[in-house]
Amino acid sequence: MRDDVSDLIAALARSTAGSSDFDLNGHVAKSARPLRPAAVLIPIMDGRVVLTKRASHLKHHPGQIAFPGGKVDAGETPVIAALREAFEEIGLPPAHVQVLGALPAHETVTGFEMTPFIGIVNAPPPFALDCAEVAEVFSVPLHFLRNLQNFRIEQRNWQGQPRYFYTVPFGPYYIWGATARVLFGLAQRLNG
Repeated sequence: MRDDVSDLIAALARSTAGSSDFDLNGHVAKSARPLRPAAVLIPIMDGRVVLTKRASHLKHHPGQIAFPGGKVDAGETPVIAALREAFEEIGLPPAHVQVLGALPAHETVTGFEMTPFIGIVNAPPPFALDCAEVAEVFSVPLHFLRNLQNFRIEQRNWQGQPRYFYTVPFGPYYIWGATARVLFGLAQRLNG
C-alpha cells in the first residue's frame, strides 16, 4: 500500500490537461451553457479503488458505475463536497479518508465540471449505502486500473451520430463514460 501511495502522489504531481467527455468526440458541438461544479472521491482502500453502481430507478445514469460524488453545494469547496457525497452515498466517514489531492477537472456531456479527488481510506468502514442512489459498492484492484491495456475505446450511435467513449470492463462491471475516462487519465499519470 505504501508503494501505491507514493505512486499516487507522484501521479498527482504530474502536469496534464483536464479531460472531457468530448475528448474522443470532436465532431460533437459543446453546449454554450456554463458548467456546474461537481466533485467525486476516488477512494482507495487496501490497494483497491472503491466504486458504486448507481440505483436502477434513477432518472440520470441509472445502473451506471460511478465514483461517489455529486454537485458542489453553495458555500462548499469541491473537496468538502466529494467527502460529503461519499459519506451520504456509501457511509464513508470523512475522518477515515486521507485526501492526497485532485486530478484535473473533467467536463461531462451533462454540463458539469467534475473535480476528482484521490483519497486513501485509512480505516475500512462498514459501508452503509443510500439505496435511493446506490445499488452496490464494489472495488477494483488499482494494479488492474493502472494497466492501460485494460482500457478500450468503444462506439455507439446516439442522436444519429457516432459517439466514442472509454471503457474498462472488470468482471460483471461495465465501467464506461466519465468514470472510465477519469480512470484512464489516472492510469496515464501512474504510467507517466
